[in-house]
Amino acid sequence: MNGSELEEGRPPQVVLDGLWLFAPSRDRHGGSAWLLETPGGDLLIDVPGLTRANLSFLGERSARRPGCIVLTGREGHGRCRRLQQALGWPVLVQEQEAYLLPGVDRLQTFGRQHQLDEGVQLLWTPGPSPGACVLHVCAQASAAGDGLFCGRLLLPVAPGQLAPLRSRRTFHGPRQWRSLEQLRHWLPPGSPAWIASGGGLGALRGEKLVRGGAALLAALQPPDPAGSAAADPVPHF
Repeated sequence: MNGSELEEGRPPQVVLDGLWLFAPSRDRHGGSAWLLETPGGDLLIDVPGLTRANLSFLGERSARRPGCIVLTGREGHGRCRRLQQALGWPVLVQEQEAYLLPGVDRLQTFGRQHQLDEGVQLLWTPGPSPGACVLHVCAQASAAGDGLFCGRLLLPVAPGQLAPLRSRRTFHGPRQWRSLEQLRHWLPPGSPAWIASGGGLGALRGEKLVRGGAALLAALQPPDPAGSAAADPVPHF
C-alpha cells in the first residue's frame, strides 16, 4: 500500500484499559470504529479511516498480537479489503453481507450467533442492515469490563442516551425493534455495564461510551403503532 496517498489522520484514543476509539471516518458516514484488547488477541470492531496514523497503530499491534476485524453491518465496512491486506487479519461478517466484500482474503461468516472467544459473543440483529450484528464482551474477557458494541442498532441521541433511530440507510425499522427485543433476552442479567455505538458520537457531547447499558436497554420502548405514521421522525445522517 502506498502510504503517501493517505492523509495523516490522528491515532485512536484510549477510552478504557484495553479499549480504543478511532476518529470518525468519512468512508463510513462519520461512524465510529473501536479496538478491543482481549486475552486471545485484538478485535477491530468495524473499519476505521485508512490513514497513516491508524495504519501505524494497527500495524504495530498486528506485529505483536493476533487480531480479527469484526464488521457490525454494512455501514462499518469502509475500505475493509485494503486494511485487511495491510494487517493480514481475518474478517468476520454476518453471512447476509458477505457478498458485499468481494476479494477480501480470510473472510469468515456466521449465522444467528457466534462465539469468537471465551466471553466474547456475536448476535445477528438485522434492522439497521440485513447483516447487522452486535458484539458482547463479558467482564472476564477484557480489562475494559462488561460491554456491548451495538453497531448501528442504537445511535446516540443525547448525553447518556441511545435509541434505535431510523435513517435513509435503515434496512427495516420493525425488524430493528425485534432485534432489540431479542438482544435484551440474549444478554446476561444486568449486562452490559456500558455500550459503544458504531454511529457518530456527536450527540453524546464529548462522552464516548454510554454507561448503565442494561438499564438503558430495559427502558427502550417501541413506538405506538397508531401514532407512529404521523409522529415518527426519520433522522437523516
